[in-house]
Amino acid sequence: MKMRREITIFFLALVLVVAGYTFNWAAQTVLRIYDYKSGEVYVEVPAKGGDKLFFGWIHSWEKIPWNEYYTIMPDNTIVLDSISFPAFGAGIPENKGKVCRVENGMIYMEEIGQVFPEFSWLNSHFATREIILNRQLISKGDMLPEHTRLRLVVERRFNKWLK
Repeated sequence: MKMRREITIFFLALVLVVAGYTFNWAAQTVLRIYDYKSGEVYVEVPAKGGDKLFFGWIHSWEKIPWNEYYTIMPDNTIVLDSISFPAFGAGIPENKGKVCRVENGMIYMEEIGQVFPEFSWLNSHFATREIILNRQLISKGDMLPEHTRLRLVVERRFNKWLK
């Protein structure tokens, strides 16, 4: 009787260990762009710590290109590394980050280190130029709904067969 109980406990423990590995293996970290209100997912791509994210915008007032360079961290936060733009104007900071340089007509402010758990914006087909992950285009403003509040987040996604 004691032997049967020990065997049962052993197999239950084994099942729990295998299930834990399967569950973790089946989970994947993804970058998602959602509709802020409805939760509808417009973009979902694999992402991981160390990945590089680029946002290209047109500044709403100055009508100049504005570039933001981010790194995705292992804890799924998003860190603003640097920004670049061709000229100063309304709402454009003059002293962001630790390093400021000019290269090929663009002003770069680097080593910013601002951490975002996620971010949201009101999409514009005109203003949102492109969103790139690891040099791969994942979306553009005209590929997302116009005048819609969007949310970008890096999070764990679990395979549907586990739900």
